[in-house]
Amino acid sequence: MATDSAGTGPVPEMRELREGDWDPWYGNLIRAFGGAQEPAEERELWNALAAPRHRFLGLWDGPDCVGTAGAFAFRVTVPGGASVPAAGITTVSVAATHRRRGLLTAMMRRQLDDIRSWGEPLAVLTASEPDIYGRYGYAAATFQLGADIDTSRVRLSVPDGTDDVRLRYAAPGEVLDACEAVYARLVPGRPGMLARQPGWERLGVLDPEEHRDGGSPLQCVVAERDGRITGYARFRTKMDWGPSGHNGTVTLSDLAGEDPASQAALWRFLFGIDLMTRLVVRGRPVDEAWQYQVSDIRRCLLQKRDQLYVRLVDLGAALQARTYQAPVDVVFAVEDAFCPWNEGRWRLSGDPKGAACERTADAADLSLSVRELGAAYLGGVSLSALAAAGRVRELREGALAEASVAFGSPVAPWLPHGF
Repeated sequence: MATDSAGTGPVPEMRELREGDWDPWYGNLIRAFGGAQEPAEERELWNALAAPRHRFLGLWDGPDCVGTAGAFAFRVTVPGGASVPAAGITTVSVAATHRRRGLLTAMMRRQLDDIRSWGEPLAVLTASEPDIYGRYGYAAATFQLGADIDTSRVRLSVPDGTDDVRLRYAAPGEVLDACEAVYARLVPGRPGMLARQPGWERLGVLDPEEHRDGGSPLQCVVAERDGRITGYARFRTKMDWGPSGHNGTVTLSDLAGEDPASQAALWRFLFGIDLMTRLVVRGRPVDEAWQYQVSDIRRCLLQKRDQLYVRLVDLGAALQARTYQAPVDVVFAVEDAFCPWNEGRWRLSGDPKGAACERTADAADLSLSVRELGAAYLGGVSLSALAAAGRVRELREGALAEASVAFGSPVAPWLPHGF
């Protein structure tokens, strides 16, 4: 019988999930992430979304599940507006009893081979521990903005037309379809956004009491213009009182608006809710307009952190799927030890109308690994910045500036929710 790479015991069996596997498989996942049990409605939603089951793998040591990994079937917006198939890597865990045996590497190897066979040029994930995934070719490609805003001291100036927007409260579930239509209209306009498949809209209105932290049930306000819903905000309020009076907190869950006036109307509303003096914001685009409408940015306590990690699985297809904001014609010398089919020299020729990317024997202009291409892929990380960090090497003078400008995006890439 084969033993694992550490020589500590038999190699667990890796297989796709079968009928009856879900509960022990999910139990191992929950334990690996701290052991706190999820509310039943949340667990049921993830059970429903984790289909088809052949995209989810388990490691089994006899009757015990000791490892998990999955890959949702997504489509992600790339620069130029195309919606590209991407595997959303999720539910990755190895039991603490089975660490240091090469099991995670084995699952990552199997996943990337599967994704390639499925014809999906990209793999994406959100990392609980970022230092794990670099060795498998993933790199942070989008970032998110958080804020803790003192709304008793910070004012918001709004653009013309904001007063023409009508706001009204609505039960989150009753306007879910209309809100999803707003979201869908925004997806092509920002790289990193996911075209949500049926069922995923339920994630935004999931509201177990255990997640409220003493706050209100999820609330929703919609923005309307000419009788049509053009935006929405989902949030909670939590009342508190101090020696000087009211001191409540608004926690924003989600906000979307089709136009600047609808967005501004929703933000102004959140800033002005009675008895609330604090607005907590997480996971927003780093270039969102409200930052430039506030009277005192220092009292907003901004925080930026990594968000979506990107891995090019089929390098040529991935680079060809997006457009480039300036003409580019460069040859990359690419290192990719984990997916060697990507290694070698590739010529990328593109502009705002389209691109081609093919293998070439021509001399390289830039030398880098697949991680740097993943970081820059959605337009949120500059190749020039990566070069300054020593991670991209310029072999032809001028090639770095040419490629760095071309890979950029006029709007910051953003992942709207986790998975």
